[in-house]
Amino acid sequence: MRRMLPVTLRGLRDGWRGTLAWAVGLVAALSLYLPLYPSFGTNGSLQDIMASLPPELIDTLGYDQIGTGAGYAQATFFGLIGFALVVIATTAWGAAVIGGAEESGRLELDLAHGIGRVSYTLQSALAIGIRLLFLGLVVGLTIGALNAPSELELDAAHIAAATVALCGLGALCASAGLLAGALTGRRVAGVAAGAGVAVYGYAVQAVANQSEELTWVERLSPYAWAYSGAPLENGLTWGIAAVWGVSLALLAAAALALRSRDVTG
Repeated sequence: MRRMLPVTLRGLRDGWRGTLAWAVGLVAALSLYLPLYPSFGTNGSLQDIMASLPPELIDTLGYDQIGTGAGYAQATFFGLIGFALVVIATTAWGAAVIGGAEESGRLELDLAHGIGRVSYTLQSALAIGIRLLFLGLVVGLTIGALNAPSELELDAAHIAAATVALCGLGALCASAGLLAGALTGRRVAGVAAGAGVAVYGYAVQAVANQSEELTWVERLSPYAWAYSGAPLENGLTWGIAAVWGVSLALLAAAALALRSRDVTG
């Protein structure tokens, strides 16, 4: 396997510390937010907080369903802090493996050793996918452990569906970073592309939540594809499949882009 997947194995070996750090951050965020739900629900402070916020802000943050365990977990973690942590991590990973490697000269050296460009792209993506899978497992298991103590009353299958949706958004940003790096050979372009996808998706969804006349706008947002079907309440949706489908399409485009472009160290 070492001969078959050298780029993947090196990516996992070089990135395990960073992956572990991101996992710790996700566990910390979950441990901070989810256990607060019972205290909000029993003393009425959640309703007081909601009443003090502008309706536009409530709609933007998705706090309109925060009175339920599923709505609370979605609004505080999956739709906000968890989303931010995952897409920051995967954007950095996607930008580094092609754009960053080309800037440092590593990509040219690897290709000189007989690794095909398509193979290099796919192996790099596989390493990112395995790291993302690890983060998803950490998220799912942590929520499962906190579910009963936090009185969220979440179904295990729905936790898995929401985690798949979150990882899909991370994969989308990583693929965008891979494609931009393959097209330009610059790390900053990959970061801009991955971050741009995340900000675009969140902003378009926020705009769609401001008015019933603008609800059609959410069809343009990958964030809405992942979450508008309320996976924590309803399970897997076609929107989640669409996010993963676009991610794979961007990955294929990245492989083709790197294959057709001159690489300089």
